[in-house]
Amino acid sequence: MNFQQLRSVREAVRCGLNLTEVSKVLHTSQPGVSRQIRELEEELGIDLFVRAGKRLTSLTEVGELIVPIVERMLNDADNLKRAGEEFTQQANGRLSIAATHSQARYALPSAVRDFRQRYPQVTLNLHQGSPKQVAEMLISGEADIGIATEALTQYDALVTLPCYRWTHSVVVPPDHPLLDGQPLTLQRLAQFPVITYGTGYTGRLHIDEAFEFAGLSFNLVLTAMDADVIKTYVELGLGVGIVASIAFDEERDRNLRAIDARTLFAVNLTKLAVRRGCFLRSYVYDFIETFASPLKREVVKRAMASAPGDLIDA
Repeated sequence: MNFQQLRSVREAVRCGLNLTEVSKVLHTSQPGVSRQIRELEEELGIDLFVRAGKRLTSLTEVGELIVPIVERMLNDADNLKRAGEEFTQQANGRLSIAATHSQARYALPSAVRDFRQRYPQVTLNLHQGSPKQVAEMLISGEADIGIATEALTQYDALVTLPCYRWTHSVVVPPDHPLLDGQPLTLQRLAQFPVITYGTGYTGRLHIDEAFEFAGLSFNLVLTAMDADVIKTYVELGLGVGIVASIAFDEERDRNLRAIDARTLFAVNLTKLAVRRGCFLRSYVYDFIETFASPLKREVVKRAMASAPGDLIDA
């Protein structure tokens, strides 16, 4: 039994049993992947996969039991490597962060700047994606830290901690009727075309819930993942924008005006997640605290030791 065999099994599952994709991930040939899987099955004396000819079609019943063990073995091997690096290369290494577009654009820059000043020898990799993609990158080991508002708490494989609360703002051109000094209400907002985030992004659920609870429909004309895109189309006159308040900057967004919408939509909570059971280098703890000061090392360690489903409060 060797790690290449274990990796072949793990990636076969992750790649939907597509061995061509597995060979690309592992930088080897498709016959080589098939051989590694077969050799492991022969050593264990069981079939991990159901086959139709040479094609894998599903996991066997025993394969369903074995794959989580394979995952743990490979995670433990990664942890051993990280633990060794912690003592031999304390200020050197790599840190991969997965975040949604809004977090990467507006919440992370100052933390990244401060971290780089303290750890100039650590290479930072920033990945952007949907909340679901952020979770998947964490679970696969592609990312060390994940930051998003939605989805992260849905995965038992992740330890999720609260970072900060934020609200929405409505952005409009300088001459818009909503700037007449009258209170902003959902009824008034529903009179105009709306441009906001796509489903599953940046508090969109709270926007939908607010209109639904009020018994109102709204004219959604455009959705986007990024607030800068939303603001661009508001400037073109396509509608009013609903964005995260942190995404509006008076100096940068001179052609727009922001109206506080915290009374209209529920407060949102951005969360930070790490993979359960993962060994975290010291500089990872330091980055987490740099990004969210209440998340000190002892808080994160306590969360890492908790069971799935436990309530975690920083």
